[in-house]
Amino acid sequence: MFPSAEDRLTAHLRASLGAWPPPPDALLVTTSRARTTPGWDGRTRAFAGLRTPHGAVLSVHPSIVDEVAALGTTLEGVQPDLEKLLGGPLFDVMHRWSGDPAPLEPLGEWVPYDDPVVPEWLHPFGGDVLVHLEDDRYIGGVGLKRHDEHAWELSVGTEEAARGKGIARRLVVTAARRVLDEGRVPTYLHDLRNTASARVAEASGFPDRGWRYLVTGP
Repeated sequence: MFPSAEDRLTAHLRASLGAWPPPPDALLVTTSRARTTPGWDGRTRAFAGLRTPHGAVLSVHPSIVDEVAALGTTLEGVQPDLEKLLGGPLFDVMHRWSGDPAPLEPLGEWVPYDDPVVPEWLHPFGGDVLVHLEDDRYIGGVGLKRHDEHAWELSVGTEEAARGKGIARRLVVTAARRVLDEGRVPTYLHDLRNTASARVAEASGFPDRGWRYLVTGP
């Protein structure tokens, strides 16, 4: 029997950030192997952070852990000097996860990422991708960011003419069920200004828990 979705998420965050959960109403500065090794797409990310209404964890390159920890005890107090250390501003990204996708009808089929029907934007995900076709023409799809054995992140896209028909949410639910069935927790990240993506997430069973992922760059 698989661990609960929450336990899988905790294992993922401990691996990717270095520690989880944060101390109550406090800031924890730490590091992890993920700060010095390539991620799902081959890129190395020297910083990652996650804040919740109850505390925050900042995961930084091991060379600056002590320096960042000495900056302060709150994210607000640390952020200005941390941004100087990192060489740019930090941005909030909505972080969602689900252990109970919405009861929507499944949609799409899983095909290799290099199948001729798969659009270019899905190629970097590798492995199998979920696509919905109409008359053998691509309409929408989901790629999986295979972060680790505990969590895979969903990225969904639909053709502009097909939006507003519930396709994206059904694709997300279908992909989320597969991730859960295989023993991982599905996560869903999006820009705070992306209201369309927020609606898809909510309708798919990925609620806003007030979690914000912290990233560098726009």
